[in-house]
Amino acid sequence: MIRTVPPTGGEKEVLYVALDRHRDVLLWKLDGLDDEQLRRPMTPSGTTVLGLLKHLAAVEYGWFCQTFGRPTEAKVDALDESEATDPDADWRVEPDESTADILAFYGRARAAADLAIEETDLAATGTSWSGRTVSMRWVLVHMLEEVARHAGHLDILRELIDGATGDHPEI
Repeated sequence: MIRTVPPTGGEKEVLYVALDRHRDVLLWKLDGLDDEQLRRPMTPSGTTVLGLLKHLAAVEYGWFCQTFGRPTEAKVDALDESEATDPDADWRVEPDESTADILAFYGRARAAADLAIEETDLAATGTSWSGRTVSMRWVLVHMLEEVARHAGHLDILRELIDGATGDHPEI
């Protein structure tokens, strides 16, 4: 069941639940698709459902963990190195990466980001990949935008794959 943003919650709770509900939608959009459908390029640029999830895992680690000096994992470091010569490295699912691998990567990224959100004050600042100083509040808003935007992309990809539409599971 999709979570509801608390209409009278505190600022951090509202931002977090808004983000988390869109994360849940991402995973729901993958339900029922087989491996071929998850990996099928659906746009001229080669966007795949699974590649989009891999990208979001890397972005969760980047904004919530790297920005605030928190640990990530070797896979994130490898993607960072690859992006110097291949800016789409985090979007591409390699042949040796299984669907389960990407789902687990996203799960670990989400858990690491959740811990960072929980343990970091909204006004605390960190240094983004571009060198800008940003607050946890700004990162939460930015990631809410990023995840919602890509949830919309998944809406379109899913409809192109099998005709399924909707922004949340039927209750």
